[in-house]
Amino acid sequence: MDEKDRLILDVLKENSSLSHREIAKKTHIPLTTVHNRIKKMQKEKLIKKYTIQLDSEKLGLGLAAYIMVTVNQHIAGKKISQQEIAKLIKKFSCVESADIVTGQTDLLVKVRCANIKDLDNFITKDLRSIEGIDKTISMIVLEEI
Repeated sequence: MDEKDRLILDVLKENSSLSHREIAKKTHIPLTTVHNRIKKMQKEKLIKKYTIQLDSEKLGLGLAAYIMVTVNQHIAGKKISQQEIAKLIKKFSCVESADIVTGQTDLLVKVRCANIKDLDNFITKDLRSIEGIDKTISMIVLEEI
């Protein structure tokens, strides 16, 4: 990866819906070069997917929170992995991410909810009902930068 690739990726990170022609104009890189380099980065799986950034407020999901989850992997004689629990958590529509982390907790879950009541329902009824979840600590986001 060289400087041209980095320029192309910087533009794509800002707006992945731009055409190759628009990227070429912004980066001052020839159109065919932009096209070929993007194809190569896709083939090499450097670019995995294109996505969108939603306005959570307009979607009625103005409350963001992080939930630190501690896992008890040994339940009733069977072992459940952090990966299995993270996959179960990711199935809920309010969950943006569920990541395995180091430190005092095992998982860090980011959620978006309409309000505190929805967050409370998710934590108490959905999240804590998953077998293997030992405890949770929640942090509400005050401002996203």
